[in-house]
Amino acid sequence: MADAILILDFGSQVTQLIARRIRENGVYCEIHPFNKAEKALEILDPKAIILSGGPASVTANNGPKAPENVYKLGIPILGICYGQQTMCAQLGGTVEPSDEKEFGRAELEVTDECVLFDGLWDVGERQQVWMSHGDTVFDLPDGFRSVGVSQNAPFAAIADDDRKFYAVQFHPEVVHTPGGADLLRNFTHRVVGCSGNWTMAAFREREIAKIRKQVGDGHVICGLSGGVDSSVAAVLIHEAIGDQLHCVFVDTGMLREGEAEQVVSVFRDHYNIPLVHRNAAEMFLGKLQGISDPEQKRKIIGGTFIDVFEEEAEKLGGADFLAQGTLYPDVIESVSFTGGPSVTIKSHHNVGGLPERMNMSLVEPLRELFKDEVRDLGRELGLPEELVGRHPFPGPGLAIRMPGDITEDRLAILRRADAIYIEEIRNAGLYDEIWQAFAVLLPVRTVGVMGDARSYDYVCALRAVTSTDGMTADSYPFEHAFLSRVATRIINEVRGINRVTYDVTSKPPGTIEWE
Repeated sequence: MADAILILDFGSQVTQLIARRIRENGVYCEIHPFNKAEKALEILDPKAIILSGGPASVTANNGPKAPENVYKLGIPILGICYGQQTMCAQLGGTVEPSDEKEFGRAELEVTDECVLFDGLWDVGERQQVWMSHGDTVFDLPDGFRSVGVSQNAPFAAIADDDRKFYAVQFHPEVVHTPGGADLLRNFTHRVVGCSGNWTMAAFREREIAKIRKQVGDGHVICGLSGGVDSSVAAVLIHEAIGDQLHCVFVDTGMLREGEAEQVVSVFRDHYNIPLVHRNAAEMFLGKLQGISDPEQKRKIIGGTFIDVFEEEAEKLGGADFLAQGTLYPDVIESVSFTGGPSVTIKSHHNVGGLPERMNMSLVEPLRELFKDEVRDLGRELGLPEELVGRHPFPGPGLAIRMPGDITEDRLAILRRADAIYIEEIRNAGLYDEIWQAFAVLLPVRTVGVMGDARSYDYVCALRAVTSTDGMTADSYPFEHAFLSRVATRIINEVRGINRVTYDVTSKPPGTIEWE
C-alpha cells in the first residue's frame, strides 16, 4: 500500500482541491468527515493528517473539533484555515472573532524559515495567498512559532517543528495561492517523508488483486453506459476476472445520436467482452411519461436501471455482484459531512448500496479516483483516446437535459441539436479543450419569424465548460462567429427549434454537481 494522508473535512467548499493537489504530487489521500475520524484512522493508517477549512466558528459552543487523540498519534498534522483555528484552540491557544476579516486575495509576509517554505519562499518575501476567515488566532499554543503574517492575521502561518504540527490561515489548495501546491508537496514529502509512489500502474495492480479477492468465483454484471467511467471499470474488471464479467448496455431511449452503435462496436468488436445490448426504451419512457420534476426523474431512472439489471441477472442464472463506475466525487458529494444537504446530491448513483431485494454486492473499482485519474487509468489499460477523452455523459442521459415532460418527439429534437453542436465543436478543433458540452431543450416555446412565416417552437440552450476535476468549472469562451454558425445550423436543420441561446454560468467550488 502506498503512503496515505487522511484529510479530515470540516465542510470547506474546496476540501476536494486539497485531495487533488496531494494526489498530483503522487501521494494517495482520502477525505473523511471530522466526526468519523476514528474509523478512517483504522482503515487508512495514515502517515499524516490534514485538517481542512470550514464555514463554522471555533468560538461557537458547538463548533466542530478534531478528535483529541489525533494530536497524540505522533504523526505530522497540517491545519488549513478552520483547521488551523481548531488546532490552536484545542492545543491551548486563543481564537477570537476578528474586527478585520479577510476574504479573497491577501499578502503573506514570510517572517521566519519553515520547512513548508523550503525552495519556495524566502524570509522577508511577500506572496499572494487566498484568505477566507472571520475568526483569528491571537495566542499560539505552547511549542508553536509564527513563520508568516498578513495584514489581518498575526499568525497566518505557524510551526511546531518538534511535533511536526504546521498550520496556515490561507488556502494553499486553490489556484489563487501561487505556489500553494508546492507548499503542500513540502508537507507531504519533506515533513511527512512520503515517497510519491502512488501511480496509475500501482493502482491498477492493487485494484485487480482487490477485485479478484472480492469476487472469487462469483459473477459480476456491469452496467455499461459507454461513458468513460463505466468503460474503464469494465475493462479493469475484465482484466481481473475475465468471462465472470457480464456487461449489460441498456438503451434507455435517451442516449445521444449514434451512442448505442458506438458502444456495441467498441466492446464487442475491439475488446471481446461479453455484452448484452438491452433495448429498454419503451420501459424507461413509459415510466417517465408525465413526470417533469427532475429529482423524480432521476429516481425513476435509477430504479428502472435496477429492474433491468435484475432481469438480466436472472437470465444469466443469477449474479453475485453489480459493478458500476462510481467515482470519488460521487462518494464525497453523497455524504453529509457536516449535516448539510450534500447527502441528496448524487441521488442517481447507488453510492450508499443497492436495494436489499437485489441480493447483490457492489463492485466499484473507481471509487477512490477523480475523473482525470480515471482517464489516466484508461490510458494505462490501453483504451483508445477517443473513448478516454470523451466528454462526461451522465447515466440519466438526455432526461436531465430536457426540463419538463420527456417525449419521443422532444428527444428527437434534442438529440439532433446536440449532435450538430458536438459536430461543430469537433470541426473547430475545440473538443479536447472543453470538459463537457451539450444542448438543453428548454420547456419554453417562443414566437419567431422564419422566412415569411411565424413559428412557435422550442428554445435550445447550449452549454460548454472547462474543468480539470469535474467539481469546479468555467464556461468556455466561444467566439461569436462559432456560436452564430452553430445556431444557424440548428435552426435550419432541426424542425421544432426557432431560438438558440448560450449558457455562460459556471460551477464554483461547493455547488452541486455539474451536468
